[in-house]
Amino acid sequence: MKHYHVLFALVFGLFSGQKLRVEDSETGAPVPNARIILHNQIVYTNEDGFAPVDQDVADFGVSASGFQSAVIPAYNSSVKLKRAYKNIDEVKMASVDLREIFEDVNTNYKKRYYRKSSVYNVVYKEKKTDNDKLYFLAIAEAKLWSKSNYYSYRDGVKMDYDQILQMQLNNVKYLKNNKSDSIFTTGNREFSHEYMGNYFFNFELNRVLFHIKSKGAKYSGTMVFEDGNEQLVIFKIRSGEGIEMKGEFKYNTADKVITYFEVHYIQENYPMVKRKTAGGEEYDYKLGNAMLVFDFSKNDDGYVPALTKLEGYKYFAVYKGVKHEKNFSRELIYNTFRKSDDKGLDPKVDFSKNIWDNVPVKENKNNTILLSEEEQIFMNGK
Repeated sequence: MKHYHVLFALVFGLFSGQKLRVEDSETGAPVPNARIILHNQIVYTNEDGFAPVDQDVADFGVSASGFQSAVIPAYNSSVKLKRAYKNIDEVKMASVDLREIFEDVNTNYKKRYYRKSSVYNVVYKEKKTDNDKLYFLAIAEAKLWSKSNYYSYRDGVKMDYDQILQMQLNNVKYLKNNKSDSIFTTGNREFSHEYMGNYFFNFELNRVLFHIKSKGAKYSGTMVFEDGNEQLVIFKIRSGEGIEMKGEFKYNTADKVITYFEVHYIQENYPMVKRKTAGGEEYDYKLGNAMLVFDFSKNDDGYVPALTKLEGYKYFAVYKGVKHEKNFSRELIYNTFRKSDDKGLDPKVDFSKNIWDNVPVKENKNNTILLSEEEQIFMNGK
């Protein structure tokens, strides 16, 4: 596997019903990406803290990174979550062996996470900004099929990606592109380990372990909050190659599973390089930072993915004398899960193309996807 430090970018929104807002109990600020586990589906709050939840729900769980989880007995338009800790100086910290935890989870991954064929109903969300202005937004309902919920390097080497993951676009709810993205698109569109691997936690876990094991690496892990069997751990890694990483994860000490993982790659200190557009025009390009998130939920069959997210921010380009700062994100929310066979999906997305060049399947669904205020303004604009 090559170019471990170069990350490119994955998700959001959902269903019909009353809006529910999740907020910080201390400040009243919205809590984005809060997970709400309902009877037969999972939803997440949008950037403004809102999620669509029916008024007849009861005993549903709400959790978010940095907050204490809560079980809500009945629908309430406002759910307040308590901070896991207010300030890092207030908590009683305990060191953990970061490498030992990651190696144990990686070694026993096939035993502790669901590893059979599955089909998920997902919401796919992708958006891009240029100099802080939103110019591309796409949100679609889709199906995602995974043969084993695991990235297979063997199939990846053979470029047999359909044996790893398949997607079927159903309803494309929103799609708007105000300008070409050719500034940030190289002429090489070859599909890669990197692109497919970013859908899978085991791929990221292997990458993190590569950096931890590199010669001269320095790393630390600190448990800052504990609630029953769940520990919240923050970490820092500096690999022998000079790659800087920081993040946090939730670790279930009973099941010995990482249930939430977030890592930031600090790449903005890399120098400018020369790149070419798809049309062959040369421009200056500078890597930015990247963030990956993997969230899991537990059901009767084990731990299954609930959300994957990949963001890139502070990516710079100087093109024809104009400086551009690009941010981009892609998310997948796994709303529902069911067991599947090994046959996959038909039709399916051709991942060798831009995903939005694929023709979506038409299905009649009454689900509503909640846009944030910024997204709604963008979609309403001309």
